Amino acid sequence: MWLQQEYFTEIGKLLLAALLGGAIGFERESHGQSAGFRTNLLVCMGACLMMLLSLHMESLYRHLDEDSVVRVDPGRIASYAIASMGFLGAGAIIKGKGSVRGLTTAASLWLVTGVGLSVGAGYLLPAVFTTLVSLVILYNLRVIKIGIPRDIYTILTLTFQGCDRPLGEIRNVLSEYPELDLRFVNYHCSMKDCTVTYRLRFISKDNIGWGKITGRLKMLPGLVELRWDESDVP
Repeated sequence: MWLQQEYFTEIGKLLLAALLGGAIGFERESHGQSAGFRTNLLVCMGACLMMLLSLHMESLYRHLDEDSVVRVDPGRIASYAIASMGFLGAGAIIKGKGSVRGLTTAASLWLVTGVGLSVGAGYLLPAVFTTLVSLVILYNLRVIKIGIPRDIYTILTLTFQGCDRPLGEIRNVLSEYPELDLRFVNYHCSMKDCTVTYRLRFISKDNIGWGKITGRLKMLPGLVELRWDESDVP
């Protein structure tokens, strides 16, 4: 009877871990992340199972005395669960040209691992509280993040017809927008097509008036092509 009650308790912990991990995963799924509902649910429940196994190790080898060569460390399985989560979290991080994406998803995977381990160890209230706080952060702080201007790296490509070098005129236009911080200029001249191309690398805030700047640049004489792309993360 006691054994059945113990198993029901452990099954309840696994279900609670699945519920908490699924709640965090639902938020990631709703925002288009690849590591979403199912991934977070499985990670949290798997971490809970590993913690239950760690706690059960002592009872498995309780019959051994001090002369045995077997040394039991109940915390080792749990510690490797946290360490191995780094590989799964690294797979969720994507390095784009102008930004690094997936860091929050990787952090959520690490978090649900801790939640699962806590549920498995019997720390139910801290696990539930951590899940609730993380959901408040994930859902509500996105609005604050959107309102905070952040630095972005971009490359402006300008192609002019003719072999003149209108870099001075370009700088005069850009000087009207001090929020654009020019870092580097590449120059290319095609003698065959008689065109001149400048690639200018900037750092700026993401809320500047792109339309006004491009509209002003389009007024430059001889301009035949304008491109504004994300730059590599330095």
